[in-house]
Amino acid sequence: MPLTILVVDDDLGTRLSISDYLELSGYLVITANDGQEALVMVEEFHPDLIVTDIVMPRMNGYELVRRVRQKSEFRLLPVILLTARTKTQERILGYQSGCDLYLPKPFELEELAAAIRNLLERSQIIQSEYRFSHQENLGSSNQIKAVDAHSAEIIQTQKSQMLSSLTPREQEVLELLTHGLSNADMGHQLHLSARTVEKYVSSLLRKTATSNRAELVRFAIKHGLVE
Repeated sequence: MPLTILVVDDDLGTRLSISDYLELSGYLVITANDGQEALVMVEEFHPDLIVTDIVMPRMNGYELVRRVRQKSEFRLLPVILLTARTKTQERILGYQSGCDLYLPKPFELEELAAAIRNLLERSQIIQSEYRFSHQENLGSSNQIKAVDAHSAEIIQTQKSQMLSSLTPREQEVLELLTHGLSNADMGHQLHLSARTVEKYVSSLLRKTATSNRAELVRFAIKHGLVE
C-alpha cells in the first residue's frame, strides 16, 4: 500500500505540480488549500508525511505544525515547510514550530522527493523500533504477570497443605493464640487442661518451624492460617 503524503498550499499551480510529481513517484497524495483544511485531513487520513507552505489564509504553516504536534499520535509525523522566506530567524521559527525540514522556494521537485524519501525512511525505522520496544515491554509485562500468578498459586498450595496438616483442635488453638490468650484461658474455652493446650502449641511450633509463640502468630497471619 503506497504511503500517503498531504500537500498543503494555497497556490493551485504549486499544489498540482508537487502532487503530480509525487503521484508519479508512487505516493498517494491528498491536498489542502490552507492549514485549517489540512488539520481536518490529518485527523481523517493520518498521512505519513506533510509538505506545507507557510504563508496561507485562515491558518499558516507554522500554526498547522504546532497544532499537529499537540496531538500525541502525530508527534513523530514528518513535516516539510516550503516558503520563499529565507531569513535565518524565519527558518528558526519553522524549526521551533516542529518541522523536520525547511525547504526554500524555488526548489527542484527532485530535491523535494529526495527529502521526502529520507524523512519517510527515518520515520518508518523509528516507528518500527517503537513497535518492537512496545511489544517487548508488553511481553515482559505478561511474563511478570505470569510469574506473579504462578507465585500466588504456589502460596495458595502451600497454605492449603499447611492447613491440611493441622488437626481441627490445633486450628482452634492457633486461632485463640492469635488473640493473645494464655494456656489456661485457651483451655477454659476448649475444655482442655493447660498442659494439653501446651502440647498443641508445641505441635504447632514444630509444624510451622517457628521457635516461639510470637513467631508462630506472625507465621499464621502471614500465611493466612487464621481469619
